[in-house]
This record gives sequence, structure tokens and C-alpha cells, in this order.
Amino acid sequence: MTTLADRWGIHPSQSWLHRRQPEHPVSFDEEHGTWDVYGYAEAVEILGDHKRFSSDFSTVFPGMADESQSAGNILQMDPPDHRKLRTLVSHAFTPKMVADLEPRIAELTGELLDNVAGRDEFDLVTELAYPLPVIVIAELLGVPGSDRELFRKWADLLFTDPEPLSLNDEDGEQMRRFEKQQEELQPMLDYLHAHAAERRRHPREDLLSKLVQAEVDGEQLTDLQVVNFANILLLAGHITTTMLLGNTVLCLDGNPDQAERVRADRRLVPSAIEESLRLLSPFAQVARVTTTEVELDGRKIPPNQVLMVWLSAANHDVRQFDRPDVFDPARDPNPHLAFGRGVHFCLGAPLARLEGRIAMNVLLDRFPTLRTDPANPPSFMVAPSTLGVRHLPLRTQA
Repeated sequence: MTTLADRWGIHPSQSWLHRRQPEHPVSFDEEHGTWDVYGYAEAVEILGDHKRFSSDFSTVFPGMADESQSAGNILQMDPPDHRKLRTLVSHAFTPKMVADLEPRIAELTGELLDNVAGRDEFDLVTELAYPLPVIVIAELLGVPGSDRELFRKWADLLFTDPEPLSLNDEDGEQMRRFEKQQEELQPMLDYLHAHAAERRRHPREDLLSKLVQAEVDGEQLTDLQVVNFANILLLAGHITTTMLLGNTVLCLDGNPDQAERVRADRRLVPSAIEESLRLLSPFAQVARVTTTEVELDGRKIPPNQVLMVWLSAANHDVRQFDRPDVFDPARDPNPHLAFGRGVHFCLGAPLARLEGRIAMNVLLDRFPTLRTDPANPPSFMVAPSTLGVRHLPLRTQA
């Protein structure tokens, strides 16, 4: 049976998407000087132990020790610093705070889909999957949602490098790409800096104001910390939902019988989203650095080694999931790792799930037919760390 990956030609390097399991749960990548971790149990061990598996890459990539890159970047922090910064915004993503956003998300979804009413075909990403989460996170932060084309441009810069992370950079090509990317992203940092400076003068009831007013250990965050933190919230706060929505629609499109099952029983929408997260994990990999010698799958790994933890592969591990290649919207239990695990578990996961549930229900309500067009196939992000559509044309007529 043809897989979704085979059908659309996505990420041939991720063999597990094509029903080819990795030979070993852990292996060394000679070409890039990193360790690939494919196994579910090994991934859980790594993500759950920040003391042995660090998110701070300054020991192996000295350029990341630069304060302009590290200040306020919770993705590259370990506790206790990580916990202190995460606590500052965790209140914005509590179950109650997220649930209170439901009317606004439903309203936005309706307005966006009103724009495609009567069309025979529309691009799901352009019309809904991108603008919906961007507007929501922009409103939470307090920056204009009308600037979303700027945000998309900046997000594209982060997720368009097709080259994997490598420790073998003798010619400096990887560092040049990194520096070029940082230069191209500077306008985004300037944009957020201007908004943060305005909030210091005129605070509002938004997340950006709370960041500039917050104190950690008795000290306010610096402008650089606020900007880098807001940058992560703005970009990571929308791209996951964009990919989640597109991937869920792809899973339903590729499994018409299951799609009808979900249409008939909307109680399956949340679990269908969870299954799409497992089958087509938006963020395919995360990286960690060993702080001491460790043993994984019988392999001894020295300190200061980079581990590429393939969440997508772990979510297809036959040791953990029965028939991992099959899309089962009623799969239970479904302990996938698409949102990570441990201290870095995705802060915005509850919001992404809510946006996904609301948007999918409205799509199914409004469009009795919602199918891809083989003559106008989807296009995908090219970065090896992501798995999501950039464009997803859909037909609304049988």
C-alpha cells in the first residue's frame, strides 16, 4: 500500500515514512559528525533527562554562546534558567486561558473561510492554516496581526535551509549560512525591539507588556532577552499549528474511509489530530548535547556529542506503536512525541490542539468535499527538521 510520503514524494530521507524502519535505534552519522537517535525508548530517555542531555549548544557551537543568540532563547536553555523564563509566560497557556480563546478562534476561522465561500478550490495554508494561528499569537503578544506577511517571510527564512546540522564544517559553509540567516532575520528582531520599547513606555494588557515588566531573580529582563523570547513565541507559536492543520487534512485525504468515519463522529476529531501528529510529525527532529558519557542502545557516547533525536522516527517505532504506518483516528493510547517530552514539552501544545480542533470541525461543516488535486499537488517545507506543507490546494467539489 502506498504511503502518504510515497504519494507526495515527501522527505525520502526519512525512511520510516516509507515503511522502512532504521536498522538500529542509535547510529553515528559519519558525514555530519552527529548521532542519530531513532528509537522511541531512547528518545524518551533523552528528552526526560536535561542533566545528561543538554539543550545548550555553546560547548559544541561557540557562536551560540554569543549573547545576541542565547539571551532569552528558552529553546537553548536548561533548568533552572529555562524554568524561570518559561514560568513568565506559562500563565498565558493554562487550560483556562486557552479555553477562553475558543470564541475568538472560532470567529477568526469563520471569517477566514468566508473569504473562500463559493470557490471550487482554495489553498488551505494561505487561506486558513497560516493566518489563523498567526493572528491568535500576534493578538496574545500584542503585535499587529495585519503584519502576518512579514512574519511569514521571517518564518520562511528559518525553515528553508535544506542542509542538516553538521559538526563537520571545515570549509565554514554551515557557519556562513547561519550568519546569513541571522543577518536576514535582523529586521524581525528590530521590529520586536520597537514594540518592546513601546510597551516599556506604554504597557498594555498583552503578553509583550508582561515580559517587559517581569522580573527574574529581582531583575527585569533585558531588551535582548525580551526580543529573543518574543521571537520564539511568535514564530514557534504559529508554525506548529500551520503544519498540524495541513498534515491532518493530508491524512484524511489519503484515507477516505477514515475521513468519512471522522465526519460521521466528530468526537474523533481530537484523536485524528493526535494521530496526524504521530504519523506526520511537524517537527521531525530536535537536538541535544551530551554532558557526560552516556550509553544508548548499547552504544557508549562521549560527552559533547550532538544527538539528533528523530521524533518522527520514534513515532513510527514498531516497538511502541502497533501498525505505525496506518492512520487510525481512534488510536488509543497514542503517546506520541510530536510535542516533545520533559522540560521542553511544547508550551503552545494546548493552543495548537484547540486551534486544530476548531478549524477542522469548521472545515468539515462547511465543505462536504475536501480533497487534494493530483494535478495541483501540495508543496512542502524543505528543512529536514520539519514536515509540513507550504501550499495545500484543496478541491471543494466532487
